Amino acid sequence: MSRKNGKKLEKQKIKKTIFQAIDESKGDIIAFLQKLISIPSVTGDEKRIQGFVAKKLDRMGLEVDVWEPDWSELKKHPGYVAVEQGYEGRPNVVGRLKGKDGRSLLFNGHVDVIPADPKSWKHNPWRGDIIGDKLYGRGASDMKSGLAAMTLALEHVLSSGIKPKGDIIMEYVVDEERSGNGTLACVIKGYKADAGICCESSDLSVQPASIGRIWFEIEVDGKPAGIARRWEGVDAIEKGYKITKAVQELEKIRISKLRHPLYSDNRGALPCSVGMFEAGTYPSAVADKCLLKGSMATLPGEDSNAAKKQLSEHILMIARADPWLKTHPPRIRFTGYFAEPAEIRADHPICKTLASSFEEVTGKVAVVNGRQGAADTRFLIKYGRTPSVIFGPGMTAQMHASDEWVNIRDVTTSVKVLASAIIDWCC
Repeated sequence: MSRKNGKKLEKQKIKKTIFQAIDESKGDIIAFLQKLISIPSVTGDEKRIQGFVAKKLDRMGLEVDVWEPDWSELKKHPGYVAVEQGYEGRPNVVGRLKGKDGRSLLFNGHVDVIPADPKSWKHNPWRGDIIGDKLYGRGASDMKSGLAAMTLALEHVLSSGIKPKGDIIMEYVVDEERSGNGTLACVIKGYKADAGICCESSDLSVQPASIGRIWFEIEVDGKPAGIARRWEGVDAIEKGYKITKAVQELEKIRISKLRHPLYSDNRGALPCSVGMFEAGTYPSAVADKCLLKGSMATLPGEDSNAAKKQLSEHILMIARADPWLKTHPPRIRFTGYFAEPAEIRADHPICKTLASSFEEVTGKVAVVNGRQGAADTRFLIKYGRTPSVIFGPGMTAQMHASDEWVNIRDVTTSVKVLASAIIDWCC
């Protein structure tokens, strides 16, 4: 038997033992995820969960780095996304396992979640209820199941006695939901690796690409008038609705013209819509102002500035056809959340490693596609020089949903896949 084949068989034997241990510890895996969910780490309030994570990594024997991102330094970086709250009491946590001369691997995940209104939930969003194969809770899919998977995958590898040859870096970041500045802070601090895996929700698909996201505001003027002489005014609500329809038209145009090989159905990759409509000051008066807030998505490889220009030009073109808006054009601002699209080659070695691990665990060929949402991989790839892929147990359709849930079997599957990938990449 050749040395190469002998090493392969040895790895397969180690993996078999690890997979069995994961199956036997299913209850512990779910309990860990429930613990993560039970800590309400809404963006801006991440301190408690980060303390829990840091203790876990310390018990695993990792070198643990806990620090608050420097807001002033972040503001100097070209990738910074403007936020109104700084990072005092909101630390990042990074665990590092040092290797010697092998390939390094970086795992990335965010600990923050969006708020959950218990009135709109059947299940307690902070408890982790289990009904059948579903585990409910805020962050179940986005993305505390991913955090659990990457953490416990490494723990099972280490418990097997195997020692990775390359460094393994585990990033647990804050403020992903509003900016991504937590991951950017890790990049600024110098964390990087030969490859990265972001354990965002991916439906267990291997995702080398993610879309971008651009928030915008459009202010539309009307002409005030009292309700008794409303014909003398110009209703900003009516004009605002016309601009809302224009945004919907642009979405159709972009869907019809833009294509990417990793998005077979590009409708989910190119949403462009108004999500908030604010107008009027009094029920018995003509609205003299209307404020629209929305977002548009960009495909990997698309220039964000060109997309902004396309939106602006389309809105102004529609306005010029309206007698009032022609002389009172809408004011368009790009403000708030902004994310560049990102991608690596679908045949990059880290993508192949994950796909091979998935097939080894499930017996099925991995689905390789693009993520229909922005991701922190944009910072890892562009600024951190870490080619990164997305893979996690969470479901894209469950992101930010009421009664958010994750499939328990997908969680245990992802722990196995990630453990296998660690062994193949780093050992």
